[in-house]
Amino acid sequence: MDTLIPYDSLSPEALDTILGDIVSRDGTDYGDYDLSAAQKRDQALQVLKKGEAVLLFDTESETIKMIPKDALSNYDLM
Repeated sequence: MDTLIPYDSLSPEALDTILGDIVSRDGTDYGDYDLSAAQKRDQALQVLKKGEAVLLFDTESETIKMIPKDALSNYDLM
């Protein structure tokens, strides 16, 4: 089972670390232009703040991922 993690329950430092990990993973595509790691983290944070995405702890891989909010129904949540 996966666990939803409210981003606003995390310390700023923990959230920054998690977002940094997420945006640096292979396969993360930002289109035809390059962004700095800080810009990518800021964009990810804005998506979370708008409620368009959520953080999910994946129990199989033991990692945290960011998924679109409308994709939550595809996950078995605790």
